[in-house]
Amino acid sequence: MENPKILICDDSILARKQLKDIAENCGYHNLIEASNGQEAIDLYQEHNPQLVFMDIVMPKKGGVEAIREIRKSDPKAYIVVVSSVGTQTQLKLAILEGARDFVQKPFSSTAIVEILKGRFEGRY
Repeated sequence: MENPKILICDDSILARKQLKDIAENCGYHNLIEASNGQEAIDLYQEHNPQLVFMDIVMPKKGGVEAIREIRKSDPKAYIVVVSSVGTQTQLKLAILEGARDFVQKPFSSTAIVEILKGRFEGRY
Protein backbone atom coordinates (compact mmCIF):
# COMPACT_ATOMS: atom_id res chain seq x y z
CA MET A 1 0.00 0.00 0.00
CA GLU A 2 1.59 3.22 -1.12
CA ASN A 3 1.59 6.15 1.31
CA PRO A 4 -1.27 4.91 3.51
CA LYS A 5 -3.13 7.36 5.73
CA ILE A 6 -2.95 6.76 9.46
CA LEU A 7 -5.27 8.46 11.93
CA ILE A 8 -3.88 8.84 15.45
CA CYS A 9 -6.53 9.67 18.04
CA ASP A 10 -5.51 10.37 21.63
CA ASP A 11 -6.23 13.24 24.00
CA SER A 12 -2.59 13.11 25.11
CA ILE A 13 -0.28 15.20 22.92
CA LEU A 14 2.64 13.09 24.14
CA ALA A 15 0.98 9.80 23.14
CA ARG A 16 0.17 11.22 19.68
CA LYS A 17 3.75 12.40 19.26
CA GLN A 18 5.16 9.00 20.26
CA LEU A 19 2.90 7.20 17.77
CA LYS A 20 3.75 9.72 15.05
CA ASP A 21 7.49 9.36 15.66
CA ILE A 22 7.29 5.56 15.42
CA ALA A 23 5.18 5.69 12.24
CA GLU A 24 7.52 8.24 10.65
CA ASN A 25 10.56 6.14 11.55
CA CYS A 26 8.89 3.29 9.65
CA GLY A 27 8.43 5.52 6.61
CA TYR A 28 4.78 6.48 7.11
CA HIS A 29 4.28 10.23 6.80
CA ASN A 30 0.62 10.60 5.86
CA LEU A 31 -0.54 11.09 9.45
CA ILE A 32 -3.72 12.71 10.72
CA GLU A 33 -4.23 13.64 14.38
CA ALA A 34 -7.36 13.82 16.49
CA SER A 35 -7.60 14.71 20.17
CA ASN A 36 -11.04 13.23 20.91
CA GLY A 37 -13.51 10.69 19.57
CA GLN A 38 -15.71 13.18 17.73
CA GLU A 39 -12.70 14.64 15.92
CA ALA A 40 -11.66 11.08 14.99
CA ILE A 41 -15.09 10.35 13.49
CA ASP A 42 -15.07 13.59 11.48
CA LEU A 43 -11.49 13.10 10.26
CA TYR A 44 -12.13 9.45 9.42
CA GLN A 45 -15.07 10.41 7.21
CA GLU A 46 -13.03 13.17 5.57
CA HIS A 47 -9.78 11.24 4.96
CA ASN A 48 -10.75 7.53 5.01
CA PRO A 49 -7.45 6.34 6.60
CA GLN A 50 -6.23 2.75 6.24
CA LEU A 51 -5.34 2.48 9.94
CA VAL A 52 -6.60 4.15 13.11
CA PHE A 53 -4.85 4.17 16.48
CA MET A 54 -7.61 4.95 19.01
CA ASP A 55 -7.41 5.78 22.69
CA ILE A 56 -10.45 4.77 24.75
CA VAL A 57 -10.81 7.37 27.50
CA MET A 58 -11.09 10.85 25.96
CA PRO A 59 -13.16 14.00 26.38
CA LYS A 60 -16.23 14.84 24.23
CA LYS A 61 -16.58 11.33 22.85
CA GLY A 62 -14.74 8.22 24.01
CA GLY A 63 -13.00 5.63 21.86
CA VAL A 64 -15.70 2.95 22.12
CA GLU A 65 -18.35 5.35 20.84
CA ALA A 66 -16.00 6.59 18.09
CA ILE A 67 -15.21 3.00 17.01
CA ARG A 68 -18.94 2.23 16.88
CA GLU A 69 -19.68 5.27 14.70
CA ILE A 70 -16.69 4.80 12.39
CA ARG A 71 -17.51 1.10 11.86
CA LYS A 72 -21.16 1.96 11.20
CA SER A 73 -20.08 4.12 8.26
CA ASP A 74 -17.21 1.79 7.24
CA PRO A 75 -17.47 -1.81 8.46
CA LYS A 76 -13.96 -2.51 7.11
CA ALA A 77 -12.31 0.23 9.20
CA TYR A 78 -9.04 -1.04 10.67
CA ILE A 79 -8.90 0.28 14.23
CA VAL A 80 -6.29 -0.54 16.86
CA VAL A 81 -6.99 0.46 20.46
CA VAL A 82 -4.07 2.04 22.32
CA SER A 83 -5.01 2.44 25.96
CA SER A 84 -3.78 2.03 29.50
CA VAL A 85 -4.56 -0.66 32.04
CA GLY A 86 -7.79 -0.31 33.97
CA THR A 87 -9.99 -0.06 30.91
CA GLN A 88 -10.86 -3.79 30.74
CA THR A 89 -14.61 -3.22 30.38
CA GLN A 90 -14.17 -0.53 27.72
CA LEU A 91 -11.57 -2.69 25.97
CA LYS A 92 -14.04 -5.59 25.72
CA LEU A 93 -16.63 -3.18 24.33
CA ALA A 94 -14.09 -1.80 21.83
CA ILE A 95 -13.33 -5.32 20.59
CA LEU A 96 -17.05 -6.07 20.36
CA GLU A 97 -17.48 -2.89 18.31
CA GLY A 98 -14.85 -4.12 15.87
CA ALA A 99 -11.40 -2.98 17.03
CA ARG A 100 -8.83 -5.30 15.43
CA ASP A 101 -6.06 -5.17 18.01
CA PHE A 102 -5.01 -3.71 21.34
CA VAL A 103 -1.76 -2.14 22.49
CA GLN A 104 -1.33 -1.33 26.15
CA LYS A 105 0.13 1.99 27.31
CA PRO A 106 2.90 2.63 27.97
CA PHE A 107 3.54 0.93 24.62
CA SER A 108 6.80 -0.25 23.14
CA SER A 109 7.79 0.93 19.69
CA THR A 110 8.14 -2.77 18.76
CA ALA A 111 4.41 -3.38 19.33
CA ILE A 112 3.49 -0.41 17.12
CA VAL A 113 5.99 -1.41 14.41
CA GLU A 114 4.48 -4.93 14.36
CA ILE A 115 1.00 -3.49 13.81
CA LEU A 116 2.23 -1.18 11.04
CA LYS A 117 4.07 -4.02 9.29
CA GLY A 118 1.16 -6.37 9.73
CA ARG A 119 -1.30 -3.88 8.28
CA PHE A 120 0.78 -2.53 5.40
CA GLU A 121 3.16 -5.34 4.55
CA GLY A 122 0.48 -7.99 4.41
CA ARG A 123 1.42 -10.07 7.42
CA TYR A 124 -2.15 -10.33 8.75
